[in-house]
Amino acid sequence: MSQDRASIHNFAAGPSPLPTPVLQRASEGLLNYNGTGMGVCELSHRGKEFKGIIEGAEADLRTLLAVPDNYTILFTQGGGTTQFSSVLLNLLSYRRLHPKYTSDYKPPTIDYVVTGSWSSKAFVEAQRLSLPPYPSTEPFAIPRIAATGKSSKFTTLPKKGEYDFSEDPAFVYYCENETINGIQFPTDTSSEYAFPFDSVPDHVPIVADYSSSFISRPITNFSRHAIIYAGAQKNLGPSGTTVVIVRNDLLVDTTQASKLGSVPSVPIALEYKTLADNASLYNTPPVFAIYVSALVLSYLLADKGGIKGVEETNRKKAQTLYATLDEAEEKGLVRCVVREKEARSWMNVTFEITEGREKAFLEGAEQRGMRQLKGHRSVGGESITCVV
Repeated sequence: MSQDRASIHNFAAGPSPLPTPVLQRASEGLLNYNGTGMGVCELSHRGKEFKGIIEGAEADLRTLLAVPDNYTILFTQGGGTTQFSSVLLNLLSYRRLHPKYTSDYKPPTIDYVVTGSWSSKAFVEAQRLSLPPYPSTEPFAIPRIAATGKSSKFTTLPKKGEYDFSEDPAFVYYCENETINGIQFPTDTSSEYAFPFDSVPDHVPIVADYSSSFISRPITNFSRHAIIYAGAQKNLGPSGTTVVIVRNDLLVDTTQASKLGSVPSVPIALEYKTLADNASLYNTPPVFAIYVSALVLSYLLADKGGIKGVEETNRKKAQTLYATLDEAEEKGLVRCVVREKEARSWMNVTFEITEGREKAFLEGAEQRGMRQLKGHRSVGGESITCVV
């Protein structure tokens, strides 16, 4: 039976729901962009029309998040998973070229904060890429875990006193919001669950995966980050493009670094400097994904009060939903997966239905127009995951 879009509430963690006014405008552009007589997917990515789209997206994102001038915004491909590799390869090259280390370079440590599935995968990729090249026995780097929530099955965050950062790592890596278990670093920096920026040496780059919480609220301590990246499909647009915000001094010639030895070569499509020098157009970009993302950014600025308006809306939704779940838990109907309230995600609210009632709950939700509530397959679908 056909259903009207207005009657459906889509709780998918990604690809996420998009604003209806944005989709309506995108459908027009897909057929005839801005009176050109051609659809946006038919336009040359070198032409003035797409140049206006991508430059507008960059300008609006810079405005929305108050991105400082000493950062470059890139639109690339491959999702957050590709950034597991890009981050490591580019920052090892940056380290190799740094005057402080040039004369006496040694494989550095890399500190990973492992708080869930995605940061775990990033750490595993770092271990793989750091393996010594045959027949050498010296690794490119030494990835290590500086803090983790694994002992709690990733249902809470490490407390500030539980971090063990290296004295001089090549970088520190964390994932701001973990989709599957529903934990997120709080914005209140005084919280014992907040990310401990002050514990990381000032010269050490901090990298953050913001894929599942990007543009949902302001980025905490933005200027302390070296790289922030996010796949578009959680909040910004359809899958296909990934935003990378990188501090300008990190845009280094990785070929020059590899010639010095002791660091791996970087595929050209993963080098941030190449992407920046070509304004994200080194190769054909995901035109439609960038176009829809540009429309979303314009919509948030014009109709939703910018990032502060978005934050306030998301805060109220999260508070309402968690209050309802806590009340239901008192009645023995559900169990919230994340116990510490300060560690709970605004974006991915995870809870379990008690006494084998999940099937009935999902069927009832379906009848009421609530779709895609079932938990992630990696946890067996045993938890319900709501996207706020």
